[in-house]
Amino acid sequence: MSLIRIFTVGGTIDKIYFDAKSSYEVGPPNITEVLSGLSLNLDYGVVSLMKKDSLEMTDADREAIRQAVSETIEDMIVITHGTDTMTNTANLLSDIPGKTIVLTGALSPALFKNSDAMFNIGAAFTAVQTKPAGVYIAMNGVIFDHDRVRKDVENNKFVAL
Repeated sequence: MSLIRIFTVGGTIDKIYFDAKSSYEVGPPNITEVLSGLSLNLDYGVVSLMKKDSLEMTDADREAIRQAVSETIEDMIVITHGTDTMTNTANLLSDIPGKTIVLTGALSPALFKNSDAMFNIGAAFTAVQTKPAGVYIAMNGVIFDHDRVRKDVENNKFVAL
């Protein structure tokens, strides 16, 4: 069984609430906790590249993601990412050959009871194992081609172009 490499870069999926006087901040990767309680029949490894809200990501941050994806030996890659600029990162990764890369995130923090995170992560894991090499976005129950999707901020969901 091949290893699925998971890169975490932050975003709402990793946000946590510190105390009553603070706001949500990006914390450690929540995917480890989300996956730890499941009886998964697959091998995966998690690497945290950064802990940033995607609106604060720079070109240098995206290049660091690109380098990590390019250099990893695994050909199945899942990236947890903030939803606001997920498509920007996906577009930058689109010319990396021979890898299936799936970006996913959440519209509410993964540790919230009604978060979409677990569903999106499950969709990403299925997509990375079944789609041909290329770059995809797994959100709202759909696997989108990276260049045929946008975030509909008004309706808080991803839609096909």
